[in-house]
Amino acid sequence: MTTTAGGRAVLAAISVLLAPIGLDAQTILAADEASGTLRPLCTDRPTKSTSPCTVDAGHFQLESDLFNLTVDRGGGQTTTTWLATNPTLKYGLTDRLDVEVNMAPYVLAVVRDRSSGARTHADGVGDLFLRAKWAPLGAGGGAVSFALSPYVKLPTAPAGIGNGAVEGGLIAPININLPASFSLVIDPECDVVKNGGDSGRHINTSGLLSLSRGLSKTLTASVEVWTDTDFDPAGSRTQVSGDLGLAFIPPKAPNWQFDGGVNFGLNRETPAAQAYLGVSRRF
Repeated sequence: MTTTAGGRAVLAAISVLLAPIGLDAQTILAADEASGTLRPLCTDRPTKSTSPCTVDAGHFQLESDLFNLTVDRGGGQTTTTWLATNPTLKYGLTDRLDVEVNMAPYVLAVVRDRSSGARTHADGVGDLFLRAKWAPLGAGGGAVSFALSPYVKLPTAPAGIGNGAVEGGLIAPININLPASFSLVIDPECDVVKNGGDSGRHINTSGLLSLSRGLSKTLTASVEVWTDTDFDPAGSRTQVSGDLGLAFIPPKAPNWQFDGGVNFGLNRETPAAQAYLGVSRRF
């Protein structure tokens, strides 16, 4: 299969991005084999959405940020958070069930006081997330698919990066295939998280609507609206963002995906902006 001029331009840009970690997009294409009878590659990237799809039985899948920057303004301060990769490793136990582990190996949060200019920072590993995803409907395809994805967070991050608490929750993603190659993901989520002022626990809820469409056989664009409400006894707050994502699966390397996106805060409680680039690989 020949690569179009647009595809070659995308691959050239990807090669520049991957150069610092010793990868080259053209080498990837030359070395990768067709996926055979595997289902089309499906990831939980980009954007904040969790897809109901699972990893094929007996296969691993790695999904990670290569670069992630978040800027949050509030209370007279600007907090800039950097993630130096953020890998999620998945393994398919069956075609309907996979298990997943996620932890950012290095997080740097820099807080700047906008009036004095003083800066403080915290850094270290992120928290450890253990997840499972079970897809009782639509794992083999179809107009509608549904999954249940429980998770637990273990407090491996230092103070200033994490809150030192065990937390958990459940995500119930739904995917609906629409006419004209559109796809809609609905992601209701309910979490049990630590109170801000003591060791008690309270409910946090979130959800999103994510609309995606294939622009070509290899390129998919996504737009979504995400909301999150934290019912902390000390005072609840709601965040809302508008998110844009773009994913590219090379035509000769169907087990690879490269993606990027930007998220924009739509109220004062939400980080002003987030930008990221990422990669996924099925083995």
